[in-house]
Amino acid sequence: MLAGNFYTVTAQSREPGQVTATIELNAAHPIFQGHFPEQPVVPGVCMMQTITEMLESALDKKVMLKKASQMKFLHMIDPVKQPLVDVSLTYKEDEGEWKVNATLKRDDKTFMKFQGIFN
Repeated sequence: MLAGNFYTVTAQSREPGQVTATIELNAAHPIFQGHFPEQPVVPGVCMMQTITEMLESALDKKVMLKKASQMKFLHMIDPVKQPLVDVSLTYKEDEGEWKVNATLKRDDKTFMKFQGIFN
């Protein structure tokens, strides 16, 4: 949904139960015309969708968020000032569901922390 348009994966590594990637945000994407003009900010729903897409890519199947036990937005992402974001997620299967921990950050600045369950 967002991959290849809203963001592009510029680097990625996968191991069983773990994905790390660097994405480059498209500051010219139309979503920033409304969120917000003259002060673009990556919407939280787009951060969450990025995590979902990274998990789907790793599992090679569609998933749906069942429960978000922690979703903290710690800093705004301005795609002009901060076009590169590091995405890290770990996942573990438990009774047909996927327990996921994820962060979006760059250098010493963490933008989002997530902990939840997908099915």
